[in-house]
Amino acid sequence: MAKTENDNGFELGPIRPPSEARSLLLRITRNCPWNRCTFCGLYKHEKFSIRPVEEVKRDIDLVRRYVDAIEHLQQRGGATRRQLMALLEGRPASDRLALESALLWLQGGMESIFLQDANTLVIRPDDLVEILAYARKVFPSVRRITSYARSHTIARISDDDMARLAAAGLNRIHIGMESACDAVLDFVKKGVDKATHIAAGQKVRRAGIELSEYFMPGLGGAAHSRENALETADALNRIDPDFIRIRTLGMPENIELFKDYKAGRFAKLGDIAMAEELLLMLENLEGITSTVKSDHILNLLQEVEGTLPGDKEKMTAPLKTFLALDADEQLLFMVGRRCGIFSRLDDLRDSELRRHAESSRDSWRVTHDNIDAFTLEMMQRFI
Repeated sequence: MAKTENDNGFELGPIRPPSEARSLLLRITRNCPWNRCTFCGLYKHEKFSIRPVEEVKRDIDLVRRYVDAIEHLQQRGGATRRQLMALLEGRPASDRLALESALLWLQGGMESIFLQDANTLVIRPDDLVEILAYARKVFPSVRRITSYARSHTIARISDDDMARLAAAGLNRIHIGMESACDAVLDFVKKGVDKATHIAAGQKVRRAGIELSEYFMPGLGGAAHSRENALETADALNRIDPDFIRIRTLGMPENIELFKDYKAGRFAKLGDIAMAEELLLMLENLEGITSTVKSDHILNLLQEVEGTLPGDKEKMTAPLKTFLALDADEQLLFMVGRRCGIFSRLDDLRDSELRRHAESSRDSWRVTHDNIDAFTLEMMQRFI
């Protein structure tokens, strides 16, 4: 197959959702077609482009080639590192990514594929249907194919085309709602409003495709914290997504929102205020059956999980417990969590972990006056 002008061989994009850790990553588009959100610096200064369908098909074929080769070695009792590297002899340098992808996917069970980068659904529906059908043909064991998408993009796709994508095998879509408060969406240049978020989410649900919506506590800052919680809860109630995923706001120094923060245009919330905001949002979810997931390292309380409506009390309990702690205990937990010592609120009762957290608090000289600055610095290290 002849190379196209921008063909770099097998490609991998920079990110995928945590829930797609065991998925094969297939790059359909490069970077982000919007790329203006002030809270995201991932694709800044990168040009958006769409990979030709034939390039993507070649990547699929390449992974199939290496999966077959690895399985052949395993059947013969081999697949050592040296044997695997021998498969790359005479091949392009980019094939190493394909080999490593095939190996990891094989170890993960080969059940799911994630389409990269930020907004795969921006390509022509006919092209995406062709890619989906080909991936299903080459890997008939695949049970799930998923993708990121923007609400603005989905809102412009017809119901008929959404149904075609579902029929071709697109099982789940991840949408970064972040907020459904129009004032917040406008401030962070999200390029979408609440009404479009709702319309897009409902369209995905009508098509029978699983939907993950992401909520970002703290994105409204102090000025819009309450509205951020209530307006987002209202939008989620109207959509009833399969999953609501919590993504606490992090602010690396290279993003525009951090510059707003330093200039005084954005009043950042600390962990306590963000816990209050998240609790308010969860308490206002009504009449839906979504599963709430706190599957991100930046979330203060990863045990805030469950399926509505039955688990509402269970998922809000850790937030209420944290907010009811005395100030010194809150401080110790925040230090322990942000230093990677604590994973759950119950870790406060572990004497060894507690001593470690106390030592970190003292060595970092964390006080009630500087805890928010400490938290910001530690979160920046994880991003």
